[in-house]
Amino acid sequence: MSIPSGFVHDYSEDMPRALYVHIPFCAKRCQYCDFATWATVRTDTLMANYVDSLIHSLHQLASVGLLTSIQTVYLGGGTPSLLGEKLVHLVKEIGQLCAPVEFSCEANPESFSQSLAQDLAVCGVTRISLGVQSLVDQELEALGRVHSAQTAHQALTFAKQAGLDVSADLMCGIPLQTHQSWEYSINQLLNCGVDHLSIYPLMIEEHTPFWKQYQNGLLALPDDDVQAQMMCFAQNMLQQQGFSRYEVASYARPNKQCQHNLAYWSGVSYLALGASGSAMLSKQAYEAFCKLVPHMPQLDADISRVRYTISSTHRQVATAQCLAQLSYSLELLTDRQAAAEDLMLAARTSYGITPVLYARACAALGRLKLDAALNQARRMGLLEQRAYCQWTPTQQGWLLGNELYGLLWDLAQKPVASMQIAGISNG
Repeated sequence: MSIPSGFVHDYSEDMPRALYVHIPFCAKRCQYCDFATWATVRTDTLMANYVDSLIHSLHQLASVGLLTSIQTVYLGGGTPSLLGEKLVHLVKEIGQLCAPVEFSCEANPESFSQSLAQDLAVCGVTRISLGVQSLVDQELEALGRVHSAQTAHQALTFAKQAGLDVSADLMCGIPLQTHQSWEYSINQLLNCGVDHLSIYPLMIEEHTPFWKQYQNGLLALPDDDVQAQMMCFAQNMLQQQGFSRYEVASYARPNKQCQHNLAYWSGVSYLALGASGSAMLSKQAYEAFCKLVPHMPQLDADISRVRYTISSTHRQVATAQCLAQLSYSLELLTDRQAAAEDLMLAARTSYGITPVLYARACAALGRLKLDAALNQARRMGLLEQRAYCQWTPTQQGWLLGNELYGLLWDLAQKPVASMQIAGISNG
């Protein structure tokens, strides 16, 4: 797989290329979910107020030029499709403020109708990411999913008929799942003509219903070896069908990679709106953002990257009249930390550490320390050198990603500075 044009360049002075918008509402929280989501009925006016607040924030971002370079948009959740017509309205507003070449939207099958699929396509959405997770009813019920296998098939059909690129999420190592049912779910999605698959092992996180069941001895932790076998099986099966693995959890047919995903792994600045939305800003973009949130701190000379996460709740977002009224968690990265982060993120992809990234990391980290870390990863079987100054993850590197990413992140040497910024009062 060739390296995309512009993958991992120095974007330190660039404006954001990607926009993420978090929709936190769901019909029901799943047994394993630890995301920023809330069970909400369709008639709750909170959702309409939340969308109105997002639209106002989008116009604020546009007013200081932060949307001028946006190339990809991703509406995630939660369940954006639960918004129905309000989702179409939001998509229209985004389309009027920027012109993304890729516009992705997450959906769950139970709230994704034929009319919604068609309306989203007409308004500029190009990709739908469906939270399928399994195509076996008993497994879906065990996960606490609302939809059935039949509903998932219908949603996939609606998306294809609307002319949308279709991605689906699948989860392995889940209760009641067998190797046979895992193969069945993958085959069913291939037969539906999906272009992109994201495959994840089940993680049992604290404060979830699954965690409580585990604590009470009612549920076993997923078997790491079984999950690894299932991930490898899926990889081989998909590659035989013309898919390529371009990121640790993502597979795509030729030219169907999610460009928004690639933005996250390639050092591109990106924006985020909505409760728990996380962004990464260059110095230039941060200075523009500070025009809207003037009580943000000034940056020291050695800071080259700022990450923010909106820490306000969904109700606080829904009632905020401007971005300055929201609360933020900030991380301030030095050039050294930014370089280590870019190495770690690049190692999540099949493109790996490119010569351009290698040269930039040498300047920030020092060639001797960088080469020592890369050679250690090679000795551990996690990285291989494909060409001069180009390193890519091995199969072992895919499976033991945390070891690889930790090794590269250690080059940052010290913890990232962080702080909390409270929103100003609307009084």
